[in-house]
Amino acid sequence: MSVRVGVSTACLYPMETEKALLQVCEFSPECTEIFINSDCELEKDFLKGMKNTLGKSGTACASLHPYTCGIEPMMLFTHYERRFTDMLEYHKKYFDAMNYLGAEKFILHGNKPENKFSDEDYFERYERLYDLGKTFGVTVTQENVSRCTGGNLDFLVKMKNTLGKKAKFTLDVKQAVRKGYSPYEFVKKLGNSIVHIHLSDHNDKTDCGVVGCGNLDFERFLKELKSVGFYGDMVLELYRWGFSEVDDLALNYHYIKDTTQKNKFYLTLSAKNNIII
Repeated sequence: MSVRVGVSTACLYPMETEKALLQVCEFSPECTEIFINSDCELEKDFLKGMKNTLGKSGTACASLHPYTCGIEPMMLFTHYERRFTDMLEYHKKYFDAMNYLGAEKFILHGNKPENKFSDEDYFERYERLYDLGKTFGVTVTQENVSRCTGGNLDFLVKMKNTLGKKAKFTLDVKQAVRKGYSPYEFVKKLGNSIVHIHLSDHNDKTDCGVVGCGNLDFERFLKELKSVGFYGDMVLELYRWGFSEVDDLALNYHYIKDTTQKNKFYLTLSAKNNIII
């Protein structure tokens, strides 16, 4: 088992998903996160093309991000039960696609504070979605999106304490910073419930730049993760304005991977991917 390093197709949004995947896979990262941007992208013929792209580059699909994240408050965290059950049914399309692509982690933004919904009801809804995912071999992970309920670290700690081993988290570094937290604080309080990472860096000019450009002590971050037994995937996730060329993504990927290897975060190393730059 090893920690894999990758790049999200979201970095190239609004480029079409299949084209973004092609560009990311040109430098053969260990893994990627595919951000689905439309319903048609869940159809088998469309998925087949992306699977072929992954296969040719030797890149694994670690995770899938849904385009419906913006309507999760209305569809998942609703007091209208029928709408929730309809949305559960729709998520089977995502989970089927993940099975086909080989992805294991599903990213959930969740509710927003302005949509009044009790913590207890929130956890119950998450658990039902989590349980559905497990029937497909998929793990639903709650992301700490700053504008959402899950951006609050105390809420996530309560979620962990309530749901135990079912509470799984995607830690997004830029979202933690936007909410006024340090990513190290998230690692300390959520521990090995964190199973997936969205990587970025930050400085006085930007809260979302390439790793190594700013205030994130990446080696310390790795040590903190290692101390809590993290063995998931770390995916570079930037906005399009956070870098200039696709080559910047490739260079940053190799920097992240090189630093990770130097910190002995790998239990196993692939000779094909053991690239030091």
